[in-house]
Amino acid sequence: MKIPVIDIFAGPGGLSEGFSRHRLFKDSEIDFDIKLSIEKDPIAAETLTLRAFFHQFEPDAVPQKYYEYLRGEIPISELQELPEWAVSKERVWNDELGVIPEADLHSRISAALDGARDWVLLGGPPCQAYSLIGRARMIGLGQVGQDGSVAAADLALMKTERRSAFFDDIRHTLYREYLRIVAVHQPAVFVMENVKGILSSKVKDDVANGDDPYRPVFPAIRNDLRAPWEALAGDPLHNELIRYRTVPQSKYRLYSFVSDPPEEPALAKDRDFLIRSEKHGIPQNRHRVIVLGVREDIALVPDKLSNGTHTTVRSVIGRMPKLRSGLSKEQDDPESWRAAIAEQFDDNVLCKLGDGAVADLIGQIVGQNDSKFERGGRFVECEAPAVEDSDELRHWMLDLNVEGVIQHETRAHMRSDLVRYLFAAAVTEISGLSPKLPQWPGELLPAHKNVRVDKETGQPVADGFVDRFRVQTWCQPSSTITSHIAKDGHYFIHPDPEQCRSLTVREAARLQTFPDNYFFCGNRTQQYQQIGNAVPPFLALQLAEIVAGLIEACAHKQPRLPIRNT
Repeated sequence: MKIPVIDIFAGPGGLSEGFSRHRLFKDSEIDFDIKLSIEKDPIAAETLTLRAFFHQFEPDAVPQKYYEYLRGEIPISELQELPEWAVSKERVWNDELGVIPEADLHSRISAALDGARDWVLLGGPPCQAYSLIGRARMIGLGQVGQDGSVAAADLALMKTERRSAFFDDIRHTLYREYLRIVAVHQPAVFVMENVKGILSSKVKDDVANGDDPYRPVFPAIRNDLRAPWEALAGDPLHNELIRYRTVPQSKYRLYSFVSDPPEEPALAKDRDFLIRSEKHGIPQNRHRVIVLGVREDIALVPDKLSNGTHTTVRSVIGRMPKLRSGLSKEQDDPESWRAAIAEQFDDNVLCKLGDGAVADLIGQIVGQNDSKFERGGRFVECEAPAVEDSDELRHWMLDLNVEGVIQHETRAHMRSDLVRYLFAAAVTEISGLSPKLPQWPGELLPAHKNVRVDKETGQPVADGFVDRFRVQTWCQPSSTITSHIAKDGHYFIHPDPEQCRSLTVREAARLQTFPDNYFFCGNRTQQYQQIGNAVPPFLALQLAEIVAGLIEACAHKQPRLPIRNT
């Protein structure tokens, strides 16, 4: 049974990947068919198009040319000559919601749905304005607020202006684009995802009572999603939206994927919608708010996600080909790289580490004379790196037709950062914990305004971000893979001290549970950004199973309730 899916704010396709592969992976009669993905970023749209091409084939019928392209053996123009490419292009719309004219948006969605009553809407409005870190950056004054160069009165004015601009940010209200699509086209089910910070985010309230002119975002969003047309009653586009409507108005019941519903779904707590990915077989501590909306005529209560295998960093990247980092802005070859590390970790620095396992381990690595590691590349030929501990994730991720690993290439780092990576990874290897900056020897501290050695105690002091350099520990899920991984890699240090580097694109993709045959278009920075912004596809697969269960039960067992035609 084919079920059409529309994916908006699609990114590189993490959510839709789980739904696309559900039928094959779960041997289900429900076949989620991604009819249209809307994404404003042109590079992410290229990634979506390539993946839409891949999904037109059964697993044993994917053209060899696809794998040749992944390995860099042929240009993409050879794929574009195949007839399936035109279909892929039609299914990906590179444009911006909120900018697309309403007539164009709704006519294209209607064409994609082709009259289907039961379909699924996926997507999460942009999250920068809701994320805790993003909020701090957008409202805070940064170094200007700390260095004493600006008068207190001027600082207060600057903060007020930044706060006002933040709460006026259009990204707070982009969910209304989602809401309008729900209202006009009435999906049987919708899945809306956002960051944990949405639970505490606020926006301006034009009718606020009391001293606080701001109101919480998420309760308002929940109320709107339950009754889309009522929420849009005062919308400036209301009358225009009615003209595009082809189905009766309906309300929705909202469910959590992880909590038992109360007797009345409206009584659910905001935090009930928070999913901790590491509890569901994802090798990453990624916490996201995900809402399941079910149209009121579907008189069924969805199942909950089951807890999955505790999956660690070692499980998914421990068998990846070993690589060395590169040297930035100087001659880079294996010998120069090895010499740079030894030079930075001279006897003087090693002595200050004292006696102990960390110093011994670093001494062994520094004392090595061979240069056995390369830096990788777009394609590294090797046996498919095993996924340990989870048979289901292994089946999900591996594709032997790749004949190696794609997009597994290291970044170049300053030589001073190389030794910081080595020290932090060595401490983590011995202790199982990534060291905070106050635990570092003064000689290795970064030259940063918020980091210093106290003159009286001789001890390192770090203001604020004490884990600016963070090693991803072998025996635990990783920290959240964010788009910031595109910046410098300091927060995503590889746990093997011998490799002395940050994570590659493919390692980040594996921690996000993207299959090994998933290719990210663009340059390396753009690839990291796409991965960091995505929903883990293996989690999306589990969400798809819940949705499929609803639709299948409704089709075979449960009569529908009437929809009020208002």
